[in-house]
Amino acid sequence: MRVFLTLLLLALIALGGWLAWALWLPITPAGQTFVLLHPGYSTRRIANELQSAGVIRSAAAFVLWHRLHHNRSLKAGEYLFEKPASELDVHERLARGDIYVHTVVIPEGYNMFDIAQAIQDAGLGSSQEFLTVAMSDSGLIADLAPGAKTLEGYLFPATYEFTRTESMRDMAAVMVKQFREVAGEIGLSGDVHNVVTMASIIEKETAVPEERALIASVYDNRLERKIALQADPSVIYAELLQGTYRGALHHADLRVDSEYNTYRHAGLPPGPIGNPGKTSLEAALHPAETNYYYFVSDGNGHHRFAQSLEAHNRNVARLRKTLQHR
Repeated sequence: MRVFLTLLLLALIALGGWLAWALWLPITPAGQTFVLLHPGYSTRRIANELQSAGVIRSAAAFVLWHRLHHNRSLKAGEYLFEKPASELDVHERLARGDIYVHTVVIPEGYNMFDIAQAIQDAGLGSSQEFLTVAMSDSGLIADLAPGAKTLEGYLFPATYEFTRTESMRDMAAVMVKQFREVAGEIGLSGDVHNVVTMASIIEKETAVPEERALIASVYDNRLERKIALQADPSVIYAELLQGTYRGALHHADLRVDSEYNTYRHAGLPPGPIGNPGKTSLEAALHPAETNYYYFVSDGNGHHRFAQSLEAHNRNVARLRKTLQHR
């Protein structure tokens, strides 16, 4: 009996020592270590993934500890391990759901191609995956803008935090939800698709907020008199859709055969050419009242506006002179 008790005591001491080594002794990851735990993983699968990544010493000890704390579930997601931590610390992080998020910054005016690249650069998946959703899942906005064929214009510019367990559709839906919130704030109504299309052109034409209502007035006046908008950004977008844009616009590009070419086709293009911010949406909704029909850069980040072609040509000459003296 004494021998049995001695062996039992030794076994308990050994077990305690093993648990102390496995659970309490911190382990230092080999640099930044990411572990992606998908929904539906069993506790053993999670433990094995962590051990394979060098984040914990013993999958068995991790499972044993979790079973002793079965009232706490482990959260799926991507985790970043870069500091020394014990197995108990790791378990606590997973129970808390301290997942790693990828920050995606979408500036005003980004089109869906830009956004897709930003998603890819953030390590959330391929740009083509996002483009597939953006170009085909217009149902996300169909109730508000039934004329929308893609999600272009409705992927609202903002800073987002996404996880790798979110699908591309999930991410697009978050951006569309943000658009809906802003649309509600500014009272966006009527032909929403046309307003957003106009706002997207305004966004591309100027980075100066106080000029946007003036730009809107120029295009509004042109539409009223059935004058072609002649918006260069729409030609660039036409070439982006065709895969022919090379980073600069040339005179020959103005002949591109596309409904988005506002030199060849009067009226608005069939849809937005980018994703406008709040001030551009407001400008499209409430354009200034002017008699302007033309505008051109002043060479210093702003624009000169004109009522007549003659005045516009003088402004163009001034711009050329300004550029020559630089």
